[in-house]
Amino acid sequence: MCLYNSEDALFLLSMSILISIDDLLSGEIVEGTRVEFKEGWNAKPIMRSVCAFANDFQDEGSGYIVVGVKEEGGKPIRPVLGFNKSQLEAVEQDLHAHCQKMVPTYFPRVSLEEIDGKYVLVLWVVAGSNRPYKVPDDVNQKKNKVLNYRIRYRSSSIIPNTEQETELLQLTAKTPFDDRVNTHASVESMSLVLMRAHLKKTESRLYEESDSLSLEELALKMNLCNGAKEHLFPKNVGLMLFSESPEEHFPGAHIELVEYPKGLGKDFFERSFHGPIQKQLVDVFSYMRSNVIDQKVVKYPDVEEVNRFYNYPFAALEEAISNAVYHRSYEERNPIEIRVLPTCIEIISYCGVDPSVRQSDFENGRVRARRYRNPRIGEFLKELRLTEGRGTGVPTIYAAMSENGSPPPMFDTDEPNRASFIVELPIHPLFANDQANDQANDQANDQANDQVLNIKMSAHPLGEDITSRLDKLAEAIFSSVGSKPEKRLIQKYVDTARSITKEQAIVLRHCARPKSNREIQEDALSLKFHTDNFKRYIEPLLGQGLLGRTIPHKPKSPQQKYFVTERGKVCLYIISLDEGSAIS
Repeated sequence: MCLYNSEDALFLLSMSILISIDDLLSGEIVEGTRVEFKEGWNAKPIMRSVCAFANDFQDEGSGYIVVGVKEEGGKPIRPVLGFNKSQLEAVEQDLHAHCQKMVPTYFPRVSLEEIDGKYVLVLWVVAGSNRPYKVPDDVNQKKNKVLNYRIRYRSSSIIPNTEQETELLQLTAKTPFDDRVNTHASVESMSLVLMRAHLKKTESRLYEESDSLSLEELALKMNLCNGAKEHLFPKNVGLMLFSESPEEHFPGAHIELVEYPKGLGKDFFERSFHGPIQKQLVDVFSYMRSNVIDQKVVKYPDVEEVNRFYNYPFAALEEAISNAVYHRSYEERNPIEIRVLPTCIEIISYCGVDPSVRQSDFENGRVRARRYRNPRIGEFLKELRLTEGRGTGVPTIYAAMSENGSPPPMFDTDEPNRASFIVELPIHPLFANDQANDQANDQANDQANDQVLNIKMSAHPLGEDITSRLDKLAEAIFSSVGSKPEKRLIQKYVDTARSITKEQAIVLRHCARPKSNREIQEDALSLKFHTDNFKRYIEPLLGQGLLGRTIPHKPKSPQQKYFVTERGKVCLYIISLDEGSAIS
């Protein structure tokens, strides 16, 4: 079904592209395979390329045809040749007539851009919602026109072979998730302010034009919505980038950062990043720069030059986290997890990488995905310079780690399940020694604190009775889960412990040894096995870090079990003090 009539097409013909023409010609934002340069208007080859870009065989999102630019080796020659502005109306009419010859009909967006003191004509060809498309081999031919599908192969628009044509036909029902229309939301869910802020950031001429446009008109021009004119729906990409709270539409669409100064299972600090996904990235990067990244300056005798080393090179972190946001599945409810450990940083995203990518590809440092999960998100992030081009992420991470003198990164594709994807960035060796020393110092401080606490207890009016009571409680409560908690932590978690319900306390005690969800509900709580019981009694404990998962990277694994964490043990200890004050 064609969603726009001819009048709608004419409305879309006159607009500005979403980035500056300088950025488009630079090749830094849009890869060369997605841009085609033409010296002048020639409908026959141009319409073949329009058809190929509209079919979006590689799921790249969109392509650009720039008229008035000579190229050499795929690169534009500056200054540009230019496009005669007086020909615009005639070219638009010619283009409109030829677009109606495509099956089904398709209309690109057209913009007249100024650069090098001249004008160039830009056709922005977004992935078509009614693909696959056919176009006459020669649109100028009036009779006996032969129509063929066209796809992009490297920098050319070709007729697909039999295998490629079959794959193209199968793509009809496989619109990438981020480019799908969301019928459960309204265009009003998007923010005009956020959309205009993006255009200003990318220096698009559409920013000035948008001042007089309605939300619906701007969303159409930015390809963020679709549908009949009187009943538009937003696309998922619009809700992810330009709604104030994407999680209202995609639960789990946020980033969780957890710092474990002493390693997994010990004390940890959590921080969540919410809002439009590009804001999440900016906020995470700012936090990492301020709170995680550290540097050492190494000086050498008799040499003025110094070397600077970082515990983690920012370029590697930036690329790994951006790729997690770019390539994650927004149909999954699990957020992206960033774990800052004493010896490494782990970035975990769900639901894993594309099956076409092998574990060995990552180990060799050269990854080229057959298809991309969220091409539209990738386009916008590249326009904001928050991620690199296609296929460059893994080499960038390897290069950044190597230049910093860090160990190489490690990648885990979770074969054969492909439920998660983990990037591990090891800490620089210079900082690894510091971590070991810090842990040793912490242990010494803990022992000193215990000695001070014991001295204070011995001076208490009840003297040894208090110490004896604490020791007996620890033995009674923690005999099956390990040693009693550090005394210095007791005061820290008093409020948390006293907020735990009776049923949740039962769950914590039952999980002294790992237990399944069913075992907790049926054996510990004597309840019927039900999702609501998990959300009421188990999920809050997980959120507070009082319970842990035996398979943390696969939350939905059938083999998943839950165990009480160190923090949970501290809370149990406090609860037992409250309940068992009569123990002597």
